[in-house]
Amino acid sequence: MAKEKGRKLIAQNKKARHDYHILDTYECGLVLMGTEVKSLRQGRASLADGFVQIDDHEAWLHNVHVPEYSQGTWTNHSARRKRKLLMHREEIDKLESKSQETGHTIVPLALYFKDGRAKVEIALARGKKEYDKRQTLREKQDRRETDRAMSAVRRRQRA
Repeated sequence: MAKEKGRKLIAQNKKARHDYHILDTYECGLVLMGTEVKSLRQGRASLADGFVQIDDHEAWLHNVHVPEYSQGTWTNHSARRKRKLLMHREEIDKLESKSQETGHTIVPLALYFKDGRAKVEIALARGKKEYDKRQTLREKQDRRETDRAMSAVRRRQRA
């Protein structure tokens, strides 16, 4: 059997980038059961309500929905169980101290396979206010309009 190479995206939390200012990102391993891995290989997962909590100097991923494996038996996992994250001690300590500051939280951004191993990208984030969200959307729209105008000018110059 050939070993997998590269990165295969399973799930992405696009809403997190809209709702939070991303301050720092980390890549972590996950402690999973066999049926969870099989379910993830089918490309089924949701990070929508997920968050990371640090208990007793261990990082735990909560509320990430990995549906039960369809061919699973009594050994199947529960869909929303908490899962342990594999991180270096220094990273966990740094995250713990930063997340205790007012307004900071740790959210999952992406769930993927990297060289055959399940990984999750988490971020230390600060919640955006409503006006920040509108400002971000406005900047994105302005950037898109300027790109369109520039490409139209380039097309006219070529013709």
